[in-house]
Amino acid sequence: MNNQRRAGCFDSDMVCCRRSTEPVLNRHPLFGWSGARLSARLGPVMVQVWSGREVRALRESQRLSIREFAARIGVSERMVSRWEAGGERIRPRPINQEGLDSLLAGASDDVRTRFASRLEIAREPVPAAVKHRPATALAGRRTHDPDVLAMRSFRSADLQVGGGHLYGSVVKYLRTEVGPRLFGGDDPVEDPGVFTAAAGLTEMAGWMAHDAGRDDRAYSHFLRAFHLSKAGQDRQLGVHVLASLSHLAHHRADPNGAIRFAQAGETALAEGPANPELRARLLAMQARGRAALGDDHETRTLLGRAESAIGGSSSDASSEWISHFDSGSLASEAARCMRQLGRPAETQSHAEAIIRLRPSNRTRSHAFGQLFLTAALIDQGEPEQACRILHDVVESTQSLGSYLIVQQLREIYERLTPYAGINSVSETRQVLAETLRQRAWLQQWIISGTVETQPEQR
Repeated sequence: MNNQRRAGCFDSDMVCCRRSTEPVLNRHPLFGWSGARLSARLGPVMVQVWSGREVRALRESQRLSIREFAARIGVSERMVSRWEAGGERIRPRPINQEGLDSLLAGASDDVRTRFASRLEIAREPVPAAVKHRPATALAGRRTHDPDVLAMRSFRSADLQVGGGHLYGSVVKYLRTEVGPRLFGGDDPVEDPGVFTAAAGLTEMAGWMAHDAGRDDRAYSHFLRAFHLSKAGQDRQLGVHVLASLSHLAHHRADPNGAIRFAQAGETALAEGPANPELRARLLAMQARGRAALGDDHETRTLLGRAESAIGGSSSDASSEWISHFDSGSLASEAARCMRQLGRPAETQSHAEAIIRLRPSNRTRSHAFGQLFLTAALIDQGEPEQACRILHDVVESTQSLGSYLIVQQLREIYERLTPYAGINSVSETRQVLAETLRQRAWLQQWIISGTVETQPEQR
């Protein structure tokens, strides 16, 4: 019964967040970014990360016994007692953090006033203690931790074979290696690093679901990673997840939502620790949004700022859970922007930079560069040159389990239709047609595999 209640709270929150990007930004403040609508919704008091101290204050402000309070959030009396006894040293699990958030959000003004009085906090949406917490900004570096090593191994393999083939393995790792540490007993989890590992690997599962063509599942994974990052106290990872949500919003044809996610991330990152690469990624996400809206000038301005950010330096340590964003990454985002703005010559220039900066063993990234180049050549009336590149793409991506690559190949097939009368183009379209038939069959197996390996709600 308790598990069902906790899961229900989590699931209803996810449904709320799926309706649009805006409730996510308003409902779940990350470290230092909370909008005016959030303040109006929660009143003068909010909690960034719950500890036993805040739990006791909330229970006493509601004038509930431990039994009554436990029933409200769907946990055992023993659990509440342990939280309160642990004080600031104990943090409830993320799913219970969400339940506590909801309980505070639904409290009356009198209860909130008593809660604030017990905590002796100011009437501000972001406590200063959260703003100035450099010691926990990265939640400790765990370079030799097995979870970090697993993440790096998965990431390396993903670059070569695609996320579709690896999604099940990442989910299995989360379920068998990380899950028991979060949900394996009644004892509260005290190590923020466990939450950080869960957040980082859950975000990775989201990217692999996205590469397998399951954007709905990717969105759920990203949101869960976002919640977990709050408990893990790795601000850069939380910002990284916002950038991932921005990327996904672009693929869901929501440029305004993508811009909001990226701007929220930029605001949070400004609180520190600094990360030039992560800031460049957020600026590039905003540039893509402006390009989708047809704003040429602002797109170029943001891309220029992103380029400058990559060239910057910082004395702050980078979270080991976030992926690098380098000149090749920026070239990829710039190519997308120029395609959206209808600038094929500039798209070609950026695509050639991707190919130059991404070696052939970075199979997917290299293939994307070639596909951007192919599309640009077709748009400039050079289909035969485009076809020569396409044959190489088909050959090099045979074992790549990426729906996104298949999607691009299908688009190129349609773009070549006006040139079907040219022999070399006709032959290439035949090769593409057969390739798409084969990969559509493979994709069905990959997608069915992601359904079978979907983790249970807890």
